[in-house]
Amino acid sequence: MRIIVAVTGASGSIYGLRLLEKLRSNPAVELHLLVTRTGERTLYLETGRKPAELRALAHFSYSIEDVGARLASGSFPTQAMVVAPCSIRTMSAIASGISSNLLLRAADVTLKERRRLILMVRETPFHLGHLRSMVALTEMGAIIAPPIRILSPAAERPGAGRPQRGPGAGPARPAGPGCPPLGPCSGPLPRSLK
Repeated sequence: MRIIVAVTGASGSIYGLRLLEKLRSNPAVELHLLVTRTGERTLYLETGRKPAELRALAHFSYSIEDVGARLASGSFPTQAMVVAPCSIRTMSAIASGISSNLLLRAADVTLKERRRLILMVRETPFHLGHLRSMVALTEMGAIIAPPIRILSPAAERPGAGRPQRGPGAGPARPAGPGCPPLGPCSGPLPRSLK
């Protein structure tokens, strides 16, 4: 199984690194890596890792400027492409059909060949232009998968995430099952929300 992994300059380079580590442990996966220059810099700033360490996890690595590489052709079969993390710039360029470098061309080929393209869009909050690009990409067949950080119950403080009453808590809302989990309530939290 051939998978393209691309790392851009968005924050969260650890996602690309961990993805490569997980996929590399599967002997059935052949990894093809693309890293933008800003991706290399962000990787170093966030993890202290050098680009060579990232490349060592892949079976094949390509220069982002090499638009003639085999990843630029639909005749080179791959099963999927994951951009982790995916910058807004990269996402927008893919949505617009711009193919000015190998990463963008490989994503374009992935879409046109109806292969799986997963974009781990990292930069938030999104404005309407970002959301419209996401909709366009979804309509083209891409999967938009922003990373969501999940805290384990052990990491939470007692009462974290529970509505609190007190100064600045806002107006009281009715107690009971209709009480929203993020808004203040005048009564106890329903069991289903605890």
